[in-house]
Amino acid sequence: MAETWDEVQLIAAGFERVYVELEWCSGPRAGLADVDGKPHYFQGNDWDDADGADEYSVWPASDAAVELEREQWAIFARWNERHEAGTVGSETHPGQGGFDDRYDELVLLLAPHRQVPDGAERLVGEVRFDAGARYRVEGPDYWFRWRPSR
Repeated sequence: MAETWDEVQLIAAGFERVYVELEWCSGPRAGLADVDGKPHYFQGNDWDDADGADEYSVWPASDAAVELEREQWAIFARWNERHEAGTVGSETHPGQGGFDDRYDELVLLLAPHRQVPDGAERLVGEVRFDAGARYRVEGPDYWFRWRPSR
């Protein structure tokens, strides 16, 4: 298991909160996280299992998009709590469509915001984990520290 850090340590080391995970594949691939204290989308450009930092395209998220993203994430996180408790099965995952009308509506509303725009900034993101639950309403259990891509 990866080493975990408490929130005070993460902030002191320059790590910023992740609010929404949109994709995970050998590490965070896409989502919504603070960059310089403001919510941005991030989309992985490449990844290498051998090191601890990957390159991402990042672009600002509007206040409206952040609100909708966090609403959709909360639907997923609450479903995941029920799933881990054994009260619902994997087949009811809201991302499969047809199980939660609001989640499905949010998929359509958020699609244009999730497209990498021309001119998106390229940053390298280093990940550290906190000791909280993997998925929770306030966000997943990892944080990013960003630096310019070379």
